[in-house]
Amino acid sequence: MVKYKGIVASGGVGIGETYLIREDELFVPKKKIDYSKISREIYRFEEALIKTRRQISSIQEKISKEIGFDHGRIFEAHFLVLEDRMLIEDVIKQIKNNRVNVEYAFSQSIKKYIDTLLKLNDEYLRERVVDIKDIARRVIKVMLKEKSASLINLKNKRVIVAHDLTPSQTADIPKEKVVAFITDVGGRTSHTAIIARSLGIPAVVGLKNISKKINENDKVIVDGFSGTVIVKPSKKIVGDYKKKIAKYSKEIKAAKKPKIGKAVTKDGKQIDVSANIELPEELNLVKKYGADGIGLYRTEYIFLGKRKLPTEEEQYKAYSNVAKKSKPESVIIRTIDIGGDKFLSRPDVPQEMSPFLGWRAIRFCLARPAIFKAQIRAILRASAEGNVKMMFPMISGVEELLKAKKMVSLCKKELSGEKKKFDKNIKIGAMIEVPSAALTADVLAKECDFFSIGTNDLIQYSLAVDRANEKVAYLYEPGHPGVLRLIKNIINGAYGAKIWVGMCGEMSAEPSLAFLLLGLGLDEFSMPPPQVLKIKELIQRVTFKDAQAAAEKALNLSTAKEIEKYLKGRLRKLLDKDFFNFLNI
Repeated sequence: MVKYKGIVASGGVGIGETYLIREDELFVPKKKIDYSKISREIYRFEEALIKTRRQISSIQEKISKEIGFDHGRIFEAHFLVLEDRMLIEDVIKQIKNNRVNVEYAFSQSIKKYIDTLLKLNDEYLRERVVDIKDIARRVIKVMLKEKSASLINLKNKRVIVAHDLTPSQTADIPKEKVVAFITDVGGRTSHTAIIARSLGIPAVVGLKNISKKINENDKVIVDGFSGTVIVKPSKKIVGDYKKKIAKYSKEIKAAKKPKIGKAVTKDGKQIDVSANIELPEELNLVKKYGADGIGLYRTEYIFLGKRKLPTEEEQYKAYSNVAKKSKPESVIIRTIDIGGDKFLSRPDVPQEMSPFLGWRAIRFCLARPAIFKAQIRAILRASAEGNVKMMFPMISGVEELLKAKKMVSLCKKELSGEKKKFDKNIKIGAMIEVPSAALTADVLAKECDFFSIGTNDLIQYSLAVDRANEKVAYLYEPGHPGVLRLIKNIINGAYGAKIWVGMCGEMSAEPSLAFLLLGLGLDEFSMPPPQVLKIKELIQRVTFKDAQAAAEKALNLSTAKEIEKYLKGRLRKLLDKDFFNFLNI
């Protein structure tokens, strides 16, 4: 038995035998051609582009119909490559000047294209290299008259293992035949991750070279909650995971019944347990897992990977769609959080030495008022369609918050003049994820209707730990006493101004830490949809009084390990054995 740790791409647990996709680099022969054959090679190139375009159009139609229009737009990058005049002209130039066969000319042009992107310090653009390789492989295979590997003919349920899954391969997936995905590369924004989440298929990505370590038909467990992959697990571990799957299936069904209700402690303290989403198509997961609304709607994915910025109208349609479908539950829409590990694919957005500390989030928005204004107007208009709240990310001080609120007031005035509907009393919140904001929470709270604590960044900023750097990953401790004291200060600041405070970071989905946060006085928890039921039931099985006592004790301990050990021991005493084991803490 071997365990591997990767990046959580899509929640859930899958157990099954592996199906390996290993597409080695295509061998593209270099052939000299006569002058008389040049026009024939150019014709073959044009024909291959047309045939490939038909293939991609067919796949795009399938994805749009089965998963949603926004996912169909994934293939826009493919069409852009097929229509890129510079690329096409470069291929034709090579055929004419070097008198080489079209396959070779195309492969060389694509190589230059990819090398240019890989030199850019932009994770999002580097991930888009997968799109280019995907379309290039298809074009070359059309020229060579070879068939592309497809998942559509899978005979039995399998765990798909690959170095990476191309968008068109992922599109061929028969959902009923795939237990889970695991890939060597990829991140939360990779197409494999996005489509896996929409299909509700567990997925772990970024496992380095796991595709070379696993054999065909190996039995594996894919834990999409923790990012763990277990190869050749023992019968006992398989049995334990099967129990968890059965338990979770039962919980999902229970979520549809009135009895699951709200997360209320045994002594009557009610907590909202909401969901984080990135795409409108994830709404079905919000309902499936019984979330109390959307605590964080990330909007950057409307902006990323586009040649043009989305218009106010495009944004309004996306936001209002979510607001209507979520009604009467609330939706907290976060304004664009570009920067850090997410970049606009535009030449006027510079690369930075320290992107997480640089020109990002609210800083970017205030510097680009036209972009910010279009988004705020779209959110305000969507507020007429449902229970919408607006939240600003990465607020570091009250000046930024006041400037952002001033923009909201300006947009409200404009919309009123245009006689466009919006919620005049829309609630405005700040995302607290910078230590300076945490330390001045009492000041910020006077200018807000609510706080939402973004622990992913708060932890890395307060502990000086790059959460994407494997060398210092061991220092990234959500339970660090310093982090807990900052969180307590944020909650105290909110309560002093009589506003509510939630948390939308990953920390809120960790059972032992959720118990602690409950005791610290958190009003709302927001997390990936699959984690909702577990945290709801945990809250229902404890008392607020017990959680408060545990939090008070934990705040007086010296290390994260001591705090973790104490909380685990406390929950073991408070919960029945089966549920404690189910929490996997």
